[in-house]
Amino acid sequence: MKYNVFFIVICLVASFSGVAAEKTTLHIGVQTTGTVEWELSAIQSEPTVDFQLDIQRLANPEAGKIALQSGAVDMIVSDWIWVSSLRATGADFTFYPYSSTSGALLVPESSAIKTINDLKGKRLGIAGGELDKNWLLLQALAKQKQLDLNTSVEKTFGAPPLLNEQIKQNRIDALLTYWHFAARLESQGYRQVIDGKGILKGLGLAENMPVLGYVFKQSWAANNKQALNNFLKASQRAKNQLCTSDVVWQKVLPLTKADDAATQIKLRQGYCEGRVERWGSQEQKAAARIYTILRASSNSRLTGHSENLQPGTFWSTE
Repeated sequence: MKYNVFFIVICLVASFSGVAAEKTTLHIGVQTTGTVEWELSAIQSEPTVDFQLDIQRLANPEAGKIALQSGAVDMIVSDWIWVSSLRATGADFTFYPYSSTSGALLVPESSAIKTINDLKGKRLGIAGGELDKNWLLLQALAKQKQLDLNTSVEKTFGAPPLLNEQIKQNRIDALLTYWHFAARLESQGYRQVIDGKGILKGLGLAENMPVLGYVFKQSWAANNKQALNNFLKASQRAKNQLCTSDVVWQKVLPLTKADDAATQIKLRQGYCEGRVERWGSQEQKAAARIYTILRASSNSRLTGHSENLQPGTFWSTE
C-alpha cells in the first residue's frame, strides 16, 4: 500500500511538471523607445500567467516588421493599415488593439498659433515621413478648412528626439509628433493645439480608435489561441494596474527614462488615455472610414491599391 501511494505521488509530480514545462513561449519584438515594455514588465510580475514571454528589443518600427515577417518573433506592436496592406498581398497577419493614443500638434506656450489655419506660412516639424498617419490625417482635416498644408507650410521631417530639440531651439514653429514625445514637451510648458483624437473628431469620427495593436500571423494565432487570448487578457489587466496602482507604476518608472515628476505624470496620463475600453463592429466600421481617408490623402502610397480595408485585418478573441 505504501509503495502504491508513493507511486501515485511520483506520477502526480511528473504530471504537474509536464504541465509546467508545456507553457507556450510568446516571442515579442519590442522597440527600445516604446511603451510596450512597461506593460510587458507588469505582465511578467503576474505569478499566475500560463505563458512565457521572450522579449526581443528592436531599434525601430522597421526592424520590428522585418523580424515579424521573417519569423524571428511571433508578435510586434504596429498599425492596422500596415496589416491590411499585407493581407492585400496574400499574407495572413492580423491585429488586436493595444492603444488609441497617437500624437499631437504642439507649439511653444507663447506661440500665436491657436488653430490649424494658423500654420499657414509656418515651419512645421513632422515626426516620421511623408506617409506618417498623423500627418496625413492632419492634412485631411486642414483640407476641410480649405487649407493645403502640403504647400502652405515649410516642412521638416525627422526622428522625434531630433524634432523635440528643433522646437526647443526655435528652428521650427510647431511640431506634429508621437504622443510620448509630445508628453515630454508638454511637461516643459509646450502647448497642445490638437491631438490625434481631436483630428479624428474633426473628421467626423467620434469613436475611440486604436492606433497601434499587437500584430501576429493568423495561422500562428489559430495554433496558439489559448495562450494568445490569455496574453491579451493579461495585457488589459496590466494596463489597468499601471493606471490604478501607484505601486505597479513605480516599478516601471525606470523604463520611462523620465527623471522629473511632471514628465512622469504626463507619460502616465497619455498611456492611460490610450486604453481601448470598447472594440467592436462600430469601431471597426470607423476604421474602414479612416482607411478611406488615408488612402485618398496618401494617393494609395500608404494603404496600397486595395480600395477597402481587408477582411481579417482585425483578430477576434471569440
